[in-house]
Amino acid sequence: MSNSKPTGPRSVALIGPYLSGKTTLLEGLLHTSGAIGRKGSVTEGNTVGDSAPEARNRHMSTEVNVASARFMDDDFTFLDCPGSVELLQESLFVLPGVDAAVVVCEPEKDKAQALAPLLHSLSELGVPHMLFVNKIDKATISVQTLLDTLQPISSKPLVLRHIPVQEGSEITGYIDLASARAYHYQPGQVSEVVDLPGTEEDAFGEARYGMLETLADFDDALMEKVLEDVTPEKDELYANLTRDFQNCEIIPVLLGAAEQGGGLFRLLKALRHEVPGAEKAAARTGADGGTAGTLAQVLKTYHTQHGGKLSIARVWAGELKDGMTLNGQRVSGLSRMMGHDQERISSARPGEVIGLGRMEDVATGETLSDYGADTLPVPEVLPPVFSLAIAAVRRDDEVKLSTALAKVRDEDPSIFAGNDGATHQLVLRGQGDIHLKIAIDRLQHKYGLEVTSERPKVPYMEAIRKSVEQHGRHKKQSGGHGQFGDVHLRIKPLPRGSGFEFVDKIVGGSIPRQYIPAVQAGVKEYLNKGPLGFPVVDVSVTVFDGQYHAVDSSEIAFKTAARIAMNEGMKQCSPVLLEPILLVNIMAPSEHTPKINAIVSSRRGQILGFDTRQGWTGWDVVSAHMPQSELLDLIIELRSATQGTGSYTASFDRLQELTGRLADDVVTAHNEDVAA
Repeated sequence: MSNSKPTGPRSVALIGPYLSGKTTLLEGLLHTSGAIGRKGSVTEGNTVGDSAPEARNRHMSTEVNVASARFMDDDFTFLDCPGSVELLQESLFVLPGVDAAVVVCEPEKDKAQALAPLLHSLSELGVPHMLFVNKIDKATISVQTLLDTLQPISSKPLVLRHIPVQEGSEITGYIDLASARAYHYQPGQVSEVVDLPGTEEDAFGEARYGMLETLADFDDALMEKVLEDVTPEKDELYANLTRDFQNCEIIPVLLGAAEQGGGLFRLLKALRHEVPGAEKAAARTGADGGTAGTLAQVLKTYHTQHGGKLSIARVWAGELKDGMTLNGQRVSGLSRMMGHDQERISSARPGEVIGLGRMEDVATGETLSDYGADTLPVPEVLPPVFSLAIAAVRRDDEVKLSTALAKVRDEDPSIFAGNDGATHQLVLRGQGDIHLKIAIDRLQHKYGLEVTSERPKVPYMEAIRKSVEQHGRHKKQSGGHGQFGDVHLRIKPLPRGSGFEFVDKIVGGSIPRQYIPAVQAGVKEYLNKGPLGFPVVDVSVTVFDGQYHAVDSSEIAFKTAARIAMNEGMKQCSPVLLEPILLVNIMAPSEHTPKINAIVSSRRGQILGFDTRQGWTGWDVVSAHMPQSELLDLIIELRSATQGTGSYTASFDRLQELTGRLADDVVTAHNEDVAA
């Protein structure tokens, strides 16, 4: 390889779909580099990553795992990101702070589409990234077939760096196309260099020529050599591979088997020589302002059970020391991470990823400095697509629940929690059922809070179709002063979206002025629950006549009289149920658009049209109006139909009448719920 390589601490994200083997790869890289003496297993729950109870119970990553290693005198921090599409936000906060990413995938055609959102995000951010085809020893398709499947979903050319060596039906090693060396897998050990198999010479020549052709597109001198059939020197070839990778012009493709350790030493050497230094990432993020001060950015937040808040930050400039003040807060402890274990350090230099202790008011994505630096860009938070209504099992825990939810959101900004004013439920919103169940597990494991969960109620409303005039009288005599209030109300519907209107038409003092606000209060109080059991909207109520008693009349009497009039009058106004209709934009690969249209139609949706998704090759956006009740589990069906890639955004559009059997079912269910 070229003798020229980046220096200084570097960080690498490990990302990829669920079950692709990222945590196993992290374990293998740490073992191969000597950072750990014994490899753990995901199934046995003893890996460096995935130490949280909710991760080990599910045998899957539920948050970013951070681990440091030293390989051949170079320092690396690996950030293993969760693979579930529901936990994508974890990756989005980490990626701006890394020098490169290893995208882990399996050699299976039907799982290729799941890489599309990851590859798009990396290209948009300009993060150099390579593909590591894991589990190559279990491949059921050829590498070329896999590349043919992957290339259409990538905006950058895929450059194959290895081809597999096969003996019978078993893949026993690989040939490195750049070094022209063959390697034989040795489980648990570094692969053995072997002679180039004679049976693979043609495949090697063809694959190597394909690699050179792609690289030649970015280098005129190399293009001339390719056209003249001149073999470039290895140093020149490595220089081209490194430059094009660092410039995010190509995506190198490497092969391996993380569980057996195959290809990991080669991967580490590629990372060592080709991952750019931290200064390139700093320039990409705008952190290269040339200041003499200390500059860092928070990539991830943890709330540990015993150590309090821990902020994982990338140091961009200056020396970060324990005890110094950043953003007006004192750093209480610096640490180098190895999963859940922390090694205390006194200072950190540019490029390092470290833990900062007890910086209570610092949020994920926040820029930290000792001189008031400009704020670095913060990744957008994904809009929620799934909701659960939650409640504390013990009433005494309601205040604790609010505090704990704030910490859960501090760790994961894509979790939203708030009280729904219409349904009076505490609603948790996020990226899917698994995402929210993990949050609920954290409430229990970390904070000892038991909560119940259910589908959130839909904020149905009701309106009226016709007008009526209604008399209401409240008269009560029980010794001493009695109670007397008498009102005449005119109730009529308003156009949809008008809200509530109260009109005072009293003349001649039939109701004294001081009692009019009480009449209005009685009307509004009734409208919280109309004849069908739901809040009433789009109604006008006019008080136009009434009577009072000089001694027995009072505000409470007129308020009660107004409620009586509303209760009797609204039943005669042909009440009708209203359901919220949302404007929904569904994003998915174009090949799935017919499925999306069918899903929308089956959920009482009205398709408005579709267009290409801006900036996404081969993707569509389907726009539709859909009832909110049909969106409760929409994301589950979308992901099932689109290999996990479909998503949507939704915003309130209008209230629309719901009649017939569906309306009857809603009212019946509501009444049963109230009676329970």
